Amino acid sequence: MSSIVSPVPESGTALPYESGFAPEMQGRRAECDGGAPIVGTRYAGRQDFAGTLTGHYRDYGKYAWRWYLLAELTKKPEGYVHEAVWCDADSLFMAD
Repeated sequence: MSSIVSPVPESGTALPYESGFAPEMQGRRAECDGGAPIVGTRYAGRQDFAGTLTGHYRDYGKYAWRWYLLAELTKKPEGYVHEAVWCDADSLFMAD
């Protein structure tokens, strides 16, 4: 998963992607999990989110690696300050 304000890689260029909208995903309740670095270590920890899919997605790479935008978060890690998160399609679990 990735916050909506993911940092640009050190190379200074973000990965190219195609944006789209999947109306069949809009409004569906979902959960996603992933990992994030633990500050001050070389390790990562699990993060869990729950909310409502907006229907917006981004496809990265030649063989689309799809990420959906999850908003109206009802579950998020302590200290997570963003209002939405990008979730890898393979890490989404539909709640409805």
